[in-house]
Amino acid sequence: GMAAGAAWRMLLAALLGALPAAAERELRVKPPAETPVRLFTEPELARYDGQQEGQPIYLAVKGVVFDVTSGKEFYGKGAPYNALVGKDSTRGVAKMSLDPADLTHDITGLTEEELKSLDDIFNNVYKAKYPIVGYTSRRILNEDGSPNLDFKPEDQPHFNIKDEF
Repeated sequence: GMAAGAAWRMLLAALLGALPAAAERELRVKPPAETPVRLFTEPELARYDGQQEGQPIYLAVKGVVFDVTSGKEFYGKGAPYNALVGKDSTRGVAKMSLDPADLTHDITGLTEEELKSLDDIFNNVYKAKYPIVGYTSRRILNEDGSPNLDFKPEDQPHFNIKDEF
């Protein structure tokens, strides 16, 4: 009845009130963990090509792997830009080309204009709209497989990275 309802509400209020304080205490004690950087090899990235219903769709630009699943109507199976996904399509993005020869990380010989266009699209489309899920091995490792000491993860403060685990 009424009394039980009131008691329940009080308990709920007490619980809710206690939560933030406990969470705050924990934050003070533990420094925030570094999000581990996920490395994608080419075969791994190729699995996220939008062909499998219910699988995430990933696309890499400049060695940064974005989850473009929310843009399924552009990147999913049979969609206009599906050719770009499951790989690093930096050159294609720079040239606005879906030619298979351009669906590569290689930016050799691109014009100043194409490079500027690449940066614009990278920052204002991909980084602005889609969460970063990792990096290609080419971005993180040197040719000989040793870690690239110049590697810095991209900053993406407007996304709260949700761990998939």
